[in-house]
Amino acid sequence: MSSYKLSNVAIQLYTLRDFCKTVPDLEKTAKKVKKIGYKAVQASGLGVSPSEAKKVFADNGLTVCATHESGDLILKSPNEACERLHQIGTTHTAYPWPAGIDFTNKAAVQALAKGLNAAGKVFVKNGCTLSYHNHALEFVRFGKATVLDYIYESTNPDYVKAELDTYWVQLGGGDSVAWLNKVKGRAPLLHLKDYGVTPDQKATYMEIGRGNLDWKAILAAAKKAGTKWLIVEQDTCPGDPFDSIKISYNYLAGLLGK
Repeated sequence: MSSYKLSNVAIQLYTLRDFCKTVPDLEKTAKKVKKIGYKAVQASGLGVSPSEAKKVFADNGLTVCATHESGDLILKSPNEACERLHQIGTTHTAYPWPAGIDFTNKAAVQALAKGLNAAGKVFVKNGCTLSYHNHALEFVRFGKATVLDYIYESTNPDYVKAELDTYWVQLGGGDSVAWLNKVKGRAPLLHLKDYGVTPDQKATYMEIGRGNLDWKAILAAAKKAGTKWLIVEQDTCPGDPFDSIKISYNYLAGLLGK
């Protein structure tokens, strides 16, 4: 864990999606993100073109570590998805959400895995990398394990990588350390999202360090798994999301000691 640097920490811009709808908005957001300390972003939830976003990030000294492209685009037009990655200046994306897929239907799950594998092969040919981003719903039972187990077991590790999300793993009844061990060697991206519980027993998104997850153990497991990018995300924030991402960044700065 100690060998991670703050330059490995990125912010998932979906957290700031309400402030990324136009080029001027994105410019303001990029400046705020850089001032907090972040040196990298994951481009998601933007209202501007990849080429416009690339210029804004370059002008503000921000690396684009990855994007989230539409699931349909990834599965149906993987070459076009790769072109979007080249336009924004990165080589990595993740399949973000299994829209319209019934995880209680065996054939549907099998078709998704097959489609991801085929798309991932095209990504590799284009010099790009495809990961799968999980939510809690992939933890429904499937055979002897879960849908998420099946997706990784039935796809080529060279074609389909993992973008585990710590909050959703926890909500699904999994353990982030155990899952990082499972996907060791194929987990380049990790969504850092803390997990808390409200007084009325509802799960809630928290700033990193303010929830209940064991970050020292998670980051140590991530390092062993070969994870490069630690991507902070908070789907909803209690107040100003810029305040929340600063709290998360400062916690990680203290944890990493850099």
